[in-house]
Amino acid sequence: MSRPVEHGSPMEELLSTLDLETLEENLFRGRSPQVGWQRVFGGQVIGQALVAASRTVAEDRFVHSLHAYFIRPGDPAVPIIYDVDRIRDGAGFTTRRVIAVQHGKPIYFMTASFQGDEPGFDHAIAMPEVPPPEQVLQDDEERRRFLAAAPRAIREYWERPRPIELRPIGFASNPGPVAGTTSRNVWMRATGPVPDDRRLQAAVLGYLSDLTLLDTALFAHGTSVFDRSLQVASLDHAMWFHRPCQLDDWLLFVQDSPSASGARGMTRGSLFTRQGLLIASVAQEGLIRKKATE
Repeated sequence: MSRPVEHGSPMEELLSTLDLETLEENLFRGRSPQVGWQRVFGGQVIGQALVAASRTVAEDRFVHSLHAYFIRPGDPAVPIIYDVDRIRDGAGFTTRRVIAVQHGKPIYFMTASFQGDEPGFDHAIAMPEVPPPEQVLQDDEERRRFLAAAPRAIREYWERPRPIELRPIGFASNPGPVAGTTSRNVWMRATGPVPDDRRLQAAVLGYLSDLTLLDTALFAHGTSVFDRSLQVASLDHAMWFHRPCQLDDWLLFVQDSPSASGARGMTRGSLFTRQGLLIASVAQEGLIRKKATE
C-alpha cells in the first residue's frame, strides 16, 4: 500500500531529480540536489542515465540490463548533460549508450539493453531466511548509533530525511563492521509513493542499488566508507532487471563480497520483494585504496 507523502518530501525530490530536462533529440540535462556533498552520488547518475536512455526507446520495451563505468567524480554544483546514442533498434532488443558529461568531459557512460515482455522459462534463487523489517532496528536508531563518529559532511547528509529507508540486519548485536564478514543483508523501502511507471521504478531501483553495496567489501576488513584513511569510490556497475515490481513495500538487498585485491573490492547483490521474488541482480567493483600517510 502506498503511503501519503508531503510536498517537498525526499522521495518527491528524488523523483524530481530523475525528471530530466529535454534539450534536444537524444540530449538531456539533469540536476543534483544540494546536500553538501563534494561528489554526485553514483546511484543518482545511474538513475538519471537510465531515464535518459528510456526516453529514446519504444514504450513497450523495458530495461533488462545495464553496464556502466564511473569515469570522473560528478560535480553537484553544475548540471549533468546526458547524450544518448541510439546504437540499435532490433526486432527483439533495443540498445542504447549514454555518456554523462560535465565541464566538457565524460564522468560516466552506460550501455543498456531493452526488451518487450515475452513468455519463457522461469526460475529464481530463493531469498534467505531473515527477520522481517518490523523486527529490525528502526532507521532513526541506526543513524544515531552508527553515524555518531562519522565525518561531519557524511553525518549531516545521512541525518537528513532521505528517499530510501535502510534497515541493516544484524547491526543491533554488531554495532559496526566485523572483520571476516563478507556478506550483508539490508531491508530497503521507498519513503514515499513511486508512480506506477516501470521505467521510473527501474530508475529508482538503480538509485538504491548503489547505496550500500561497496561497503560490503570494506566490512570484511573491519572498516567502512566512514574511514577517513580510505579513498572509496564506485568504479563500475552492472544490473539485471529480472521482473517488474511495485516499490510500495520493503525490499531485501542481499549482498556479498567475493574478493578484494589490488586496491579494488568486488561486490554482488540480489534484490528480493518481501514475498521472496527475485527482481534484480547487481555487481560492482569499487576503489578501496588506503590514502598515503604523511
